[in-house]
Amino acid sequence: MNFRTETNSEGAYILYLEGRIDTISAPQLRTAIADIPLDTSRVVLDFRDVPLVTSAGMREMVVCGRRFPGDRLLLRNVSADVLEIFHMVGFDNAFNIEKMEEDLSTYINHSFKEILSHQVREYGDLTVLQNDHDSYTWRDIDTASQIIASDLAAMGVGKGTHVGICGANSVNWVLTFYATQKLGAIAMLINPSQSAAEIGKICAIGDITVLCYGEIAAMKDEEAFIDEVCSCEGTSVSNTYAIRNNVDLKTRFSEIDALIGRFEQTVEADSPCTVIFTSGSTGKPKGVILSSYNLLNAASVQVKLQHMTDQDKNLLIVPLFHILGLVVCFIPCALKNAKLYIPDNIRTDNLISIMNRERCTLLHSVPTMIIALLNNERFNKEDFASLRCTYLAGAAATEAQLKMFREKMPQNHFMIAYGLSEMAPVSVTLYDDDDDHILHTVGKPVENIQLRIIDRENGEILPDGKPGEILVQGFNLMTGYYKVAIGDQAIDDEGWLHTGDMGYIDNNGYLVLAGRYKELIIRGGENIMPSEVEAAITELPMIDNVKVIGVPSDFFGEEVGACITLKSGEVFDEQAVRGELLKRLAKYKVPSHFFVFDEFPMLGSGKIDGVKLKKEALERIRKQ
Repeated sequence: MNFRTETNSEGAYILYLEGRIDTISAPQLRTAIADIPLDTSRVVLDFRDVPLVTSAGMREMVVCGRRFPGDRLLLRNVSADVLEIFHMVGFDNAFNIEKMEEDLSTYINHSFKEILSHQVREYGDLTVLQNDHDSYTWRDIDTASQIIASDLAAMGVGKGTHVGICGANSVNWVLTFYATQKLGAIAMLINPSQSAAEIGKICAIGDITVLCYGEIAAMKDEEAFIDEVCSCEGTSVSNTYAIRNNVDLKTRFSEIDALIGRFEQTVEADSPCTVIFTSGSTGKPKGVILSSYNLLNAASVQVKLQHMTDQDKNLLIVPLFHILGLVVCFIPCALKNAKLYIPDNIRTDNLISIMNRERCTLLHSVPTMIIALLNNERFNKEDFASLRCTYLAGAAATEAQLKMFREKMPQNHFMIAYGLSEMAPVSVTLYDDDDDHILHTVGKPVENIQLRIIDRENGEILPDGKPGEILVQGFNLMTGYYKVAIGDQAIDDEGWLHTGDMGYIDNNGYLVLAGRYKELIIRGGENIMPSEVEAAITELPMIDNVKVIGVPSDFFGEEVGACITLKSGEVFDEQAVRGELLKRLAKYKVPSHFFVFDEFPMLGSGKIDGVKLKKEALERIRKQ
């Protein structure tokens, strides 16, 4: 336990407490209290950073109360959880106690299990989760997750068990996540848009022993699909558990009486609780280990940035297995008692109907999905008049796209963020930022994280305005990658995460991305950033989307290749495009190869699948 003291202008002696007050720390607290002069007229114990007080800690409160009786002693910033302990032993009226205001710091030292318990206790009958045909209060969520936890426990799930959750967004996905947290298990989040073989590979990488599966796009024959997953090389899945949409946990609510009081063991806030697998767009997927502390604190930042209140309603269309779905959508709603609406499908007709009926206020998505909504013949500005905040994720919006978004949704606040599965958010544009910041930066670094730009060759820290590798560390940084050798971890010996991204800080303190080092094209000794070439190609009126890649060259080593999709009705004229690009780019940066696609292969996160795209482009070159 840590202590910090100060004396305010009125002569009050303030003792700031940090950590648990239990059998181990109680003697330290007694010593600290004994050091306070007996003639001190006012003693304040600040509990802001105290997550738990045990019986031993309560005994020290008695000692302190005897030394400084009556109004001489004030206990302030006492959390609801700690106040409940005072109430439990009948001391809540024996001391002058000021309850901590309901703010974000309440949650930073709690686990998901404790958050759920708190929300059920304080807001049990509040509806916070909904789909197209049902709704759930906090008490419903607690009951359903208790039933799932019991089922999983019967399969051997307990503290530290690796439980895979693989399925499209659903109420049952959320309930299962809470169930794993009640058991102290680790929720291993799997992209459901993959094949059985790919899912089996992830299960093997993550040493998953129990797989909870919902709606999976490639699963036509349920039994055959699950058999294929479980038979993959290296897979240790011994049990599977269906959480598909046809599983209605409410039909089992009568079972809850027999389950009350189970799974009461403490789950520490900073214990591993979740693993997110990197997309694999650059090779073998890696398991990013995160704790409740990481995720809840990251989400609490989002509550502030999005100006969230308990009146908000988030229409969830980004995947929950991805960091964006977790820390921008799901968890902030849970912290703020905002409603999370999970549609049965994300077809634009259905989303428009939901917006008309539910008046959602938050809708975070990739630009292509927003465009699809706006292009639907049923789109009506009035249906989206309630919408006030949208994160544009996955890929940067173009100037033309953002202009269209502003015209169709004039009351909405658009935001851009930069983050990784390993640490998110890193930077975010502000709620009222202008288009220049949204189009050309990824926002300001969020509070309480550290960011530096270094020269990758010599490790020197670079000044603002000079591009280099982005390094970050802070409260939301992962533990590390699961079962990856220490030498291959992305965190260095000073605790900095090396992102592999290139960028710089501009004159206003905003972070500007310049691309990824692994995507850097070196043509005859000249360094070419794909993002620069992509920006020039995007300005051409016939281009819908573009991804620039490096392609092998016998003479130059590498050359520039541009994979493009065209707007409806457009015809690609390579000579004309080259002519236009020569006005915007140095000759050596103009692509040597153009590859026209009907559509790009996409990852579940909404990003272009660079591995598949480059593989097809190189195959086209080989066939020439």
